[in-house]
Amino acid sequence: MGGREVGGMANLLSGHRDLHNPAHRAEVAALWGVPSVPAQAGKTAVEMFQAAADGEIQALWIACTNPAQSMPDQSTVRRALERAEFVVLQEAFAGTASGRYADLLLPASTWGEKEGTVTNSERRISRVRAAVLAPGEARHDWQIVVDFARRLETRLPRPKSLFPYTSSESIWLEHRESTRGRDLDITGMSYPMLEQSPQQWPLPEGQTQGKARLYEDAIFPTADGRACFVSTVYRPVAEARQARYPFSLTTGRLRDQWHGMSRSGTLGRLFGHVREPALQMNPQDMAIQQLLDGELVRVTSQRGTILVPVQGSADLGAGQVFMAMHWGEEFLSGQSASGDRLAGVNALTTSAYCPDSKQPEFKHAAVKVLPAEIPWSLLAIAWLPPEFVLSAQHALRQLMACFAYASCVPFSNNAAPDAPGRERSGLLFRASSFNAPPDGVLERIESLLHLDGPLPLRYVDKKRGQRRTALLRRGATDTLLEGFLLAGDTRAQHWITTLLQEEQPAQAYGRALLLPGARPPVQMASRGKQVCACFNITDVAIQAHLSQSIGSAAIRLASLKSGLRCGTNCGSCLPQLQRMVRDSIDGISPANAPTRQWLGA
Repeated sequence: MGGREVGGMANLLSGHRDLHNPAHRAEVAALWGVPSVPAQAGKTAVEMFQAAADGEIQALWIACTNPAQSMPDQSTVRRALERAEFVVLQEAFAGTASGRYADLLLPASTWGEKEGTVTNSERRISRVRAAVLAPGEARHDWQIVVDFARRLETRLPRPKSLFPYTSSESIWLEHRESTRGRDLDITGMSYPMLEQSPQQWPLPEGQTQGKARLYEDAIFPTADGRACFVSTVYRPVAEARQARYPFSLTTGRLRDQWHGMSRSGTLGRLFGHVREPALQMNPQDMAIQQLLDGELVRVTSQRGTILVPVQGSADLGAGQVFMAMHWGEEFLSGQSASGDRLAGVNALTTSAYCPDSKQPEFKHAAVKVLPAEIPWSLLAIAWLPPEFVLSAQHALRQLMACFAYASCVPFSNNAAPDAPGRERSGLLFRASSFNAPPDGVLERIESLLHLDGPLPLRYVDKKRGQRRTALLRRGATDTLLEGFLLAGDTRAQHWITTLLQEEQPAQAYGRALLLPGARPPVQMASRGKQVCACFNITDVAIQAHLSQSIGSAAIRLASLKSGLRCGTNCGSCLPQLQRMVRDSIDGISPANAPTRQWLGA
């Protein structure tokens, strides 16, 4: 369901009720006041889009998810969305890939705008209240569904409404009743009780406290009361590697991002750990393929092709490649040879799915990786006023299809929380093409990044497809680089990007910003790569602290926490900190220490 919950109604037909069992179907029918409920399950998500692509399903209603980014085999998904006669999308964020296919867009509330209940992993139900009001005409998902259902009911011969819900509590009360007599019985709970404190299920009617540990009596909710153990037989991957597709592609999560990044992808601070899309590959495989770090490669499976930079990672074994699940067309795209827009990482993944969970096999797809050999490249990056970042990002996404490859991500100077007013945000736009685009495209990019007008320094060589623009701002003590565009020759990108993002003094560079080549005119030192996003602590600062630390790993980690505060807030950087502590004890230099990603569902 993605990043939002539809509500209690979706739980009424949960896996706790076996709807293949006639008695259970009768219980649900009685609860709803209908003669019967279907014995046959509906189509899974994969089957649904395959059916829509074949014309069997002609209308799609999408809520709480972004299938044009998150579903596997994107060519089939997009064919389904294009062929469907009517597509409804309930969405809380503008600019998602699925929004391009919507015939009707229904603005929905999200996270901090909702109220109801939430259950954590230890079976504890908490009362949730809205922190802010939903903006504009946005409504809660349950309100949208109930409104539609009531309008549909007027066209049906029903004696009374089956949708009498007036609040999230009324939906929760029906869900509560559906648990009566089951192993998750919550009939003893109420909203007033949850207002006082969270409660743990099961908590049947007549009791005042939930059970802390389940099945201590060794009686389980099965026909004979005994636990069921299933001996599973190994099944190979659905798509084995072969000579044409010699690499195993795995997809997974980035440490600081969430699902398709429709929400987390708007915050530059969360791109400090992994700044841009990349395909990670074993360094030995890169040497065999004669690939350089940062080189653009063409990754192809039996379903599609994407273009993305390659990056060496000692974490991966030979024959393996990894790419984060988050990089959809909103952040990584371009134009194929046939003129179609590239779809992101899930253009590669397979729609084969587990027969039990119905979950697609995102963890493996056979691919080949070849040099893209695209000669012309562009990098444009600039700080922007906060009120312009999202609109400029949306507009730049529309220009991605002008290039064979393009990516657009936000970034931040990642000021620490105790430095209010210092955090800045900007956008980074990268592209490659077989030929330089028309001047109008480059001028449009400059305009969106506020690099137009008479103030920026500019050099243009149309014959060679070269263009360089730099905007400088004079501060109280130093001159700072506010934005730049490198087109044709982007070899200077590393030191110029460091100059801008770390806000280092730029007065010593001047016209050298417009010169070709990779070497900076003045020696510079980077503050390093961010490890802790909460307090903007880099690997360089951490290594410097550890070089002065002694004692066990626990003592060194505690010293890091107390001295730099890294790892003391959200804790997502703790695994990396622990590895850096171990490496400091083992004598591994930071240059050789691998950077790992989280592999998730």
